[in-house]
Amino acid sequence: MSEKLAVIYWDSSALLSYLFKDKYSDIVIEKAGRKGVHLLTTLAVAEVYTVISRIQREQLLPEIPVDSLFDILEYGPWSRLNIVPDNISLREMAGKWTLRGSGLWHLATAKTLQREFPELMILTLDRELARASRGESLRLCVTV
Repeated sequence: MSEKLAVIYWDSSALLSYLFKDKYSDIVIEKAGRKGVHLLTTLAVAEVYTVISRIQREQLLPEIPVDSLFDILEYGPWSRLNIVPDNISLREMAGKWTLRGSGLWHLATAKTLQREFPELMILTLDRELARASRGESLRLCVTV
């Protein structure tokens, strides 16, 4: 019996853990190796570009290979999405969950995608987003 292909939605917290070593990096890297479709939105990319550019601008890490980080984002295992969550989901979830704007956007986008891909899982290291995801019946790739 072959392994079922995964559909994994990555938020920026998981993506940052993939790029920068932390306590979740090994788990996230293992998830990146799973066969299937790894979905990355333009919002997640923008959030991570902002972090990398700030590190470079403020010289927070003296010898960080910024170009290689951008290359990893460009050529990593992800399929990029240019998607917008529906307004009804955004409004309903904003009333249910205490998330930052980007967390709400990721949650509503994952729920929108779940209609097309019922097997979708979300890969997040954000505890509030993980809690809201469970509450919205989204499967988590990692328990935080």
